Amino acid sequence: MKRTPEYVEGPEAWTRFETAMKAAIAVPHAEIQRRIEEERKRSTANPNRRGPKSKKKRDGHGPAVSLPS
Repeated sequence: MKRTPEYVEGPEAWTRFETAMKAAIAVPHAEIQRRIEEERKRSTANPNRRGPKSKKKRDGHGPAVSLPS
């Protein structure tokens, strides 16, 4: 059985929208950044993840001989 989406019009729609936006704005930016970083770490730790793989960072191996300047 399919559920039909609930459509609300009029003043109640505005009230619901305003309540949702106040809840979203109440979260501090630092908290959002922390959650994004956690998700990024969790995502890169998954060996079976789909999509482009990020490049591995090098361990500081530079040129064998430094060029005179």
